Amino acid sequence: MSGTTSTQVSVVLVHGGFVDGSGWEDVYRILKKDGYDVSIVQNPTTSLEADVAATKQVLAAVSGPAVLVGHSYGGAVITEAGNDPKVAGLVYITAFALDKGESVAALIKDPPAGAPVPPILPPQDGFLFLDKKKFAESFAADVAPDKAEFMANSQVPWGITALNGVVTTPAWKSKPSWYLVATEDRMIPPAAQHMMAKRAGAAVVEVAGSHAIYVSKPKDVAALIEKAAQSVSAKAGR
Repeated sequence: MSGTTSTQVSVVLVHGGFVDGSGWEDVYRILKKDGYDVSIVQNPTTSLEADVAATKQVLAAVSGPAVLVGHSYGGAVITEAGNDPKVAGLVYITAFALDKGESVAALIKDPPAGAPVPPILPPQDGFLFLDKKKFAESFAADVAPDKAEFMANSQVPWGITALNGVVTTPAWKSKPSWYLVATEDRMIPPAAQHMMAKRAGAAVVEVAGSHAIYVSKPKDVAALIEKAAQSVSAKAGR
């Protein structure tokens, strides 16, 4: 929705594992054009605690209320960091909306029969990578081939400690949430996405796209973020 220049709601974007914040660029540009104050967290993905701390540093610098957006593992980060008083809403983009005591590792250890298995390589010095040759197919099937190749070759090491990080207080239990289900995701099965969204009481939209839907379908992703921001703004009486 262009021209939303009167909003006072800030948007903070949190990336997931294997990638960095640059993947949000097109979503960022749409939101900025529509009048939102947008910040991107470059979380180190070394541990959940460190990533929550990085997110809170960014939140400290923005004016509230804020909508906190997480993709993939970034969902675990916003579930914990979302307890920050500035956060008024949570948006999960094919993300892990964990419950109390859960970790990403716990949720993915027993994939359902027939579900695609992410091509995660054996740990290297405590960090994980995806097989570069299988990256596009599993993570970014609907992204332009040259961009998907770049993403595969610019992977950020994902710490096993982050994978095992346990959520203590799920922010979605006290704050409204929205969830975009990517129906062609080969990293997080759509059925698992629906389960987490339902459990969180999130407002759900489905979009046909890969795990990297924030890169391939930025307009759809931005539209859901703006819907959340407008809801937050209305509740704040702005």
